[in-house]
Amino acid sequence: MIKRNLALVHPGEILKEEYILERGLTITEVAKGLGITRKTLSAVVNEHMGISPELAVKLSEAFGNTAQFWINLQTNYEMWHAEIKVDRSAIQHFWNDQNLQSA
Repeated sequence: MIKRNLALVHPGEILKEEYILERGLTITEVAKGLGITRKTLSAVVNEHMGISPELAVKLSEAFGNTAQFWINLQTNYEMWHAEIKVDRSAIQHFWNDQNLQSA
C-alpha cells in the first residue's frame, strides 16, 4: 500500500524536468525524436495524459533507461490516486471466514 499523505509527482513532470529541460531539449524535438506528435508529448508533460506502455518503450530507448522505470512511475502515480479515492470501509471483505459465514 502506498502512503497517502505524500502526493506523488506525475511522470510527465519528471520527464519534463529531469529529462527534457535538464538536457536543454524542446518538446518539439523530443516528440519528433520519439515519433509522436508534439500534442501527445505536451499532454504528458502537462499532466493531462499518462505514459502508455508504448511510450514507455520509446522513452526508455531515447533516454537510456528501462520501459519498466516509466511504467512504474505511472503505476505508482495512479495507485496513489486510487488509494485516496477508494473508501475501503465501504468494501465487503471476502477473505475473512467470519464475514463469509454471516453473509
